[in-house]
Amino acid sequence: MRIILLRHAESLGNVDELAYTRIPDHALPLTDEGREQARLAGPKIGAVLGGHRPAVYVSPYLRTRETLRLLDIQDSCERVVQEPRLREQDWGNLQDPQEQEVQKQRRHEFGHFFYRLPFGESGADVDDRVAAFLSELAACGEDHPDTVLVVSHGLTIRLLCRRLFGWSIELFESLSNPTTCEYRVVERVGDKWTLDRPFRQWRDSPDGETQD
Repeated sequence: MRIILLRHAESLGNVDELAYTRIPDHALPLTDEGREQARLAGPKIGAVLGGHRPAVYVSPYLRTRETLRLLDIQDSCERVVQEPRLREQDWGNLQDPQEQEVQKQRRHEFGHFFYRLPFGESGADVDDRVAAFLSELAACGEDHPDTVLVVSHGLTIRLLCRRLFGWSIELFESLSNPTTCEYRVVERVGDKWTLDRPFRQWRDSPDGETQD
């Protein structure tokens, strides 16, 4: 099986953090720049697919669905499924800007994986739901395509990889999200998963683990 992990294109929330105070996270649209990013990414993703008809699983958030639509590859897909377990980490409902900064600082100090946001989720909560998704994917029958495209969010993509590769929490927390409309390809060869290129690291992993 091969899984292409694509982060959504640039959204309003990526350029204006105050957007989260007036628009629900799930309803944040792409920016004009983001729409162009998604259009330009279409041929690149098509080339990676290499003629294979994938099963596509997309977060139900507006920015991920818009990204998928603008890739313009739907006619080449075996199936397209909106998958809520691939949504962004839940930060609660409409956010107060001052409280948002407090929560970001507390989360950074406590640890991104274990800190649970008030009225929202911890990274561990997201890890649980992506694990359930991967388990279900692994149990699919022979009629399921061997190539899968996942259109999701930065942290969710990192946690999907953490589960597939068995990375430690320390390594996960040392990695940066892919940039908007950036992708990674993971492929299973025998009983081992491989990653086409590593994630950027903003610090060394405290336990010395690497992405190998």
